[in-house]
This record gives sequence, C-alpha cells and structure tokens, in this order.
Amino acid sequence: MAPDDGSGDFGGWRKQPSRNVLGGPLQPCSLSPLTGFFRNGCCDTSPSDHGSHTVCMVATAEFLAFSAQRGNDLSTPMHEYGFPGLKPGDRWCLCAPRWAEALEAGKAPKVVLSATHQGALAYCKLDDLKRFAVDLS
Repeated sequence: MAPDDGSGDFGGWRKQPSRNVLGGPLQPCSLSPLTGFFRNGCCDTSPSDHGSHTVCMVATAEFLAFSAQRGNDLSTPMHEYGFPGLKPGDRWCLCAPRWAEALEAGKAPKVVLSATHQGALAYCKLDDLKRFAVDLS
C-alpha cells in the first residue's frame, strides 16, 4: 500500500472524512506528544495502519506498566524516532486491539471518544469505550 502523501489517495483507496466513534468529526488527540499513525495529532487510519492506532487514550501508570509487560514499552523515550516516552496523563493514539486486551486484563486506560476513530469499533465495543470516556457528560 502506498504511504500517505497528503492527497488522501492511498494506492487506489480514497480516504473518506474521518469520523469518531460517536459519529462526529474526528478531533485531535495530542500534539504534544505528537501522536497518530500519520503523526498528525489525530487517531486517523488507513489500510496501511495494520495496528489500528485508533483509540485516543489518556495514559495511566498502570496501563503503561501493563503495556511494557506485553512487550510495548511506551514510557521509554526513543529519541531516534522522535518519541519522547509517555507519562501518566499524556494522550496517545493506541492500537485498538491493545486497548481491548487491556480492558480484558482490567488495565484499560481512559479514552477520549471525540478523538477515537470509528475504526476502533472493529475491535472495541462502544459501550466499553463509553465506560472509560473522559469526554461524556
């Protein structure tokens, strides 16, 4: 699959306007640290995003430890990739299957529904995401 060149055309797959899990326009997740599969601050996705980096999470110490135990250390900076390392309270576009795994283990972080791409619903139930939402009143 061709990389995103900003045109919205991914090797014959035409990008549609991004929607969040509530059906509204996808909102930014984080610009600091800069997140997203495309490193544009949004949990947007495309067919080349095999990990489905679609859940906008709010990191907790408990989740970061869980993720490290599962082989994905999100706390340690990797400066060669421009990754500062996450700390509790940071927002980050998390792989939807990892969020579902954390939910099952009782370690799911909070989520920002307005910034969580509807593609997450292929792996996560909306009711589960809503239970962990920081932006529902």
